[in-house]
Amino acid sequence: MLKALRFSGWPLLAGVLVALLIIQRYPEWVGLPSLDVNLQQAPQSKAVQQGPVSYADAVTTAAPAVVNLYTTKVINKPSHPLFEDPQFRRFFGDNSPKQKRMESSLGSGVIMSPEGYILTNNHVTSGADQIVVALKDGRETLARVIGSDPETDLAVLKIDLKNLPAITIGRSDSIRIGDVTLAIGNPFGVGQTVTMGIISATGRNQLGLNNYEDFIQTDAAINPGNSGGALVDANGNLTGINTAIFSKSGGSQGIGFAIPVKLAMEVMKSIIEHGQVIRGWLGIEVQPLTQELAESFGLSGRPGIVVAGIFRDGPAQKAGLQLGDVILSIDGEPAGDGRRSMNQVARIKPTDKVTIQVMRNGKELKLTAEIGLRPPPAPAAVKEEQ
Repeated sequence: MLKALRFSGWPLLAGVLVALLIIQRYPEWVGLPSLDVNLQQAPQSKAVQQGPVSYADAVTTAAPAVVNLYTTKVINKPSHPLFEDPQFRRFFGDNSPKQKRMESSLGSGVIMSPEGYILTNNHVTSGADQIVVALKDGRETLARVIGSDPETDLAVLKIDLKNLPAITIGRSDSIRIGDVTLAIGNPFGVGQTVTMGIISATGRNQLGLNNYEDFIQTDAAINPGNSGGALVDANGNLTGINTAIFSKSGGSQGIGFAIPVKLAMEVMKSIIEHGQVIRGWLGIEVQPLTQELAESFGLSGRPGIVVAGIFRDGPAQKAGLQLGDVILSIDGEPAGDGRRSMNQVARIKPTDKVTIQVMRNGKELKLTAEIGLRPPPAPAAVKEEQ
């Protein structure tokens, strides 16, 4: 009887083994996930790129070149109203006591070269009587202003110290929305601070902050004191100079703006070489070509900008442009956006000639203008307006 049981068990054991092999090879026959599906998904999961667990290397690379700025200026304190009374001044003259007080502010800057050139924001240093630069390694020194450019809100400082750490310059024109970014600065004077976020947008303009706007937008926390600090990529390369935030509370709300390093470098080089930023100028004011105006000019579907003002004796007037002309292109570049077209002109070297294609009274004309030097932001010419 025992022999019979042992003999009959072999077929049962063999059947179980065969069943296990079949389930392993064809799991879908018993309702399990298919092995083929898993094999197809595996290569895709391996292809997903993982970011670094830490950005400490990037911070170690960039942070030594980011400095804290402490600016002070003397301002006249309003005197007592009695001293301004005409009767009082009649008897005592203008010898009333004058009160002054010191006003200080905070900011950040970036060491751009071993020679000691520092980039920061113009609004950080504007009007300052003294600028103290504090390095991460503990050294402090006074800085002098080499020049500033209110139209981009940039300023160039110079310090004279040895063994200065210069930041590595990145490429702001190759960044992508979604790239990881780090903001380094001195928010609220607490000391050097690093925050992380992503690139939220590029090419932001028409914000009313500067005359020339081409901002990088980020959600990395930027607070008062961060102005003039560094925006760097995940490898510690400089991509922008932090300059402003959009906030209803005064603190970071996830919308910060930085000046692209490409623009900042152009401004810095011009200030160092010429003492100012050299920009091209046509001497015109333009307005958008609305759909109604386009239809009236017979330009439906074509880009253009309307000449709304011409500076007397400016390059545009000398070239023959007139009020009401529709500029179709400048040097072959379509003129669909007034700000972009004026920025295009600003990048052209003064004395260079450009071809301007315009529409006037239903006829297309080609005019040649010699680019002039853009005057200071303050009104410096009389203009004719519609």
